[in-house]
Amino acid sequence: MQRLLTPVRQVLRVNTALREASLAPARLLPAAQQRFSTVSAAPLAYTDTWPKDVGILAMEVYFPAQYVDQTDLEKFNNVEAGKYTVGLGQTQMGFCSVQEDINSLCLTVVQRLMERTQLPWDSVGRLEVGTETIIDKSKAVKTVLMELFQDSGNTDIEGIDTTNACYGGTASLFNAANWMESSYWDGRYALVVCGDIAVYPDGNARPTGGAGAVAMLIGPHAPLALEQGLRGTHMENAYDFYKPNLASEYPLVDGKLSIQCYFRALDRCYTAYRQKIQKQWKRDGIDRPFTLDDLQYMIFHTPFCKMVQKSLARLVLNDFLSASDDTQSSVYKGLEAFRGLKLEDTYNNKEVDKALLKASLDTFNKKTKASLYLSTHNGNMYTSSLYGCLASLLSHHSAQELAGSRIGAFSYGSGLAASLFSFRVSQDASPGSPLEKLVSSISDLPKRLASRKRMSPEEFTEIMNQREQFYHKGEEKGRKKGEKVNLRLDVSSWEPGSRQKSSMRSPESSLLREMVVRSARRSVVKGEWEGGLG
Repeated sequence: MQRLLTPVRQVLRVNTALREASLAPARLLPAAQQRFSTVSAAPLAYTDTWPKDVGILAMEVYFPAQYVDQTDLEKFNNVEAGKYTVGLGQTQMGFCSVQEDINSLCLTVVQRLMERTQLPWDSVGRLEVGTETIIDKSKAVKTVLMELFQDSGNTDIEGIDTTNACYGGTASLFNAANWMESSYWDGRYALVVCGDIAVYPDGNARPTGGAGAVAMLIGPHAPLALEQGLRGTHMENAYDFYKPNLASEYPLVDGKLSIQCYFRALDRCYTAYRQKIQKQWKRDGIDRPFTLDDLQYMIFHTPFCKMVQKSLARLVLNDFLSASDDTQSSVYKGLEAFRGLKLEDTYNNKEVDKALLKASLDTFNKKTKASLYLSTHNGNMYTSSLYGCLASLLSHHSAQELAGSRIGAFSYGSGLAASLFSFRVSQDASPGSPLEKLVSSISDLPKRLASRKRMSPEEFTEIMNQREQFYHKGEEKGRKKGEKVNLRLDVSSWEPGSRQKSSMRSPESSLLREMVVRSARRSVVKGEWEGGLG
């Protein structure tokens, strides 16, 4: 009988522990955790409890130091004024020179985050990378990032790259959280890195490009905690956006299908999320429908900003069609004629779109508009797009405004994979709190965007042509294996005044030289690389 009851007692003990914060002695924690966290958390081996409030402790955002203005592109491409700035909702587009690749973007953003938080490199136990920018069909970006951990001797780091269009960053975040809430967690932090270079051939799609990377420190007692059990996911097989040509950076895109897939996935994910949160509420004695009113903020994967405004409008439509006929709300004013429609009948209905955009405008301005600042000025960052929106939201609100709120997040990757989930923001917005530190660290985002260099459409086009020329070009024939390469680094386009970057990118840095050789892919002409590493 004792043997039979033992597992039951263990379950009861764990259930009790789940309701309590971990109070392990500081001596049991890694040194970094003692210094960085305001509340202690410890491995399960020490406390027999799950970590509490796993989520984002710190963030870092990187984007290129140059951009092209979309009004200039409209004139250069001889299209009507407003096609990009109004039709797409884009004002500027960041882009990489040939001296930057996905490895350099991710190296820079991780270096910045670790230096700013002053965490020892051995305090990281998992490193996940989400990207669809593939420059090697075998070697992961994560393995390149391990160069940063070399001096610390920390090689015991789980995780690897995850790839499915723009969804890889979210899959990496989920993987990190799942690890931290499992019996395999060893008490250390996780790093989630997502980044991409979004480029398109000359034509209508090119203005929807962009580039950037986001690094997130994941741990317990986070100011942005992932809400447990609240993920609505939808996956299916679709060829809306894909990259079958391995000798090109450019995707094949069925634009109309891709937009329809995005909206269908949003509808399905919102329905699944709503069902799960209502089930949780019912267990707690709350019996009412979930609506957008229960999300103080809502952020989206952002291919272009106009699509996000339509996406928020679709959530209003979902609420409207789910509400009873006698529900009266100013939010639904002007939608009465669409009461009998099915969601699948509204994807290409311009009349519905127009009415929805009008009815949802106030909701969009309150919940979503601030999150589009980076996307508006930098463009699509693929896997890091959603998390760039999160950073934008934080940069435009004070800790006091954010405290206690729920942030909904919709992630989409073509092909397709999508999830809608949420963060619960800490109630503590006092000076020096984790939330206040996080918000403060992101507050310079508008200033950094304003400091970039404006390039002409002619310069932008020339750089795109160079990328085409250099992409997948191998070493000069006849060069001997192991032969030294003389590096010629053009630092003119690098963002000035960045200590973190200069430590990675200085021409005198021996670490840089090794990483250029190992990570960048450039053509070699007469012993010199045409480009460098940005």
